[in-house]
Amino acid sequence: MNSSEEIAVSGMSAGRSAMRMGPAELVQAAAMARRFYLEGKSKIQIAEEFGVSRFKVARVLETALERDLVRIEIRVPAELDAERSDALRARYGLRHAVVVESPPESEETPDPENLGEVAADLLGELVNEGDVLGLAWGRSTIHMAAALDRLPPCTVVQLTGVYDAGTAERGSVEAVRRAAQVSGGDAHPIYAPMLLPDAATAAALRNQTGIARAFEYFDKVTVACVSIGSWEPGISTVHDMLSEEERAHYASLGVAAEMSAHLFDAEGRRVGRDLGERCITVKADQLRRIPEVVAIAGGQRKASAIDAVLRSGLVTSLVTDTSAADYLMTAGPAPRPALNRADPDGH
Repeated sequence: MNSSEEIAVSGMSAGRSAMRMGPAELVQAAAMARRFYLEGKSKIQIAEEFGVSRFKVARVLETALERDLVRIEIRVPAELDAERSDALRARYGLRHAVVVESPPESEETPDPENLGEVAADLLGELVNEGDVLGLAWGRSTIHMAAALDRLPPCTVVQLTGVYDAGTAERGSVEAVRRAAQVSGGDAHPIYAPMLLPDAATAAALRNQTGIARAFEYFDKVTVACVSIGSWEPGISTVHDMLSEEERAHYASLGVAAEMSAHLFDAEGRRVGRDLGERCITVKADQLRRIPEVVAIAGGQRKASAIDAVLRSGLVTSLVTDTSAADYLMTAGPAPRPALNRADPDGH
């Protein structure tokens, strides 16, 4: 045994309480603990080796913990906050919640890049061979795609148009291509703006061959990755694409958050549904049917928007940071568990 072992088994040097055990008991307990915690042997195997009952082994292991003969340390990487992650998962009824340390206050920005790196690792766990992975537009999903280094073979489809068609190669399209390259699967990008001037133009684009082919995969998506925006300049893509008059209109409806061109009020109810007719994006009902929807969003400026979207029931998992998590843990009454995927509007 060496200092790198996570289970520390101390023998005769144990604390005062452990010394109440005789030396033979100490030696035996240390040996049993080593077999169980470090070598992975079962209680039955240990009982057979020492010629005692498995109940005796269970009592010895319990006593070893109580008397500090065995110390168990649970370690996660320093950037992950396991306690906040578990509390956030329980509060919102999420399948997975991963909270990472926020950057220093002076560097506080929405969706710090390390969120994308952690989300890339999470997708490596969640995506299985043969899945269809959907990626929506967002800076955090672009960071996530850039950080990907492993994915099982899967199809990758773009779930929304892009913020600016002129930057498509450096945004969502490149993210889809990158994910498909890592997985070795097919890529289905969308070369179109997210927001169009009117519903007729949007409908015409949806019927174009390449875009229509991507849309055919929306009902097959098994894992989706989305971003969340607050309804303010620079933090919501849709907000920035609208005119001042349109922004004022949707603000009057109580919009508090945006995700994939869908707008939500503070309670998670969808508002401004007419906007969707002008957008190239996956429908909210389609998102609700996707088994795993991972949102990547953090920062104090996005905290209330994250709360609103989580209350919608569209998201099953979240990657966020400590500054947003601290707000979320005290944000109004406890929401309904997200995994029931119910529509807050009753639709």
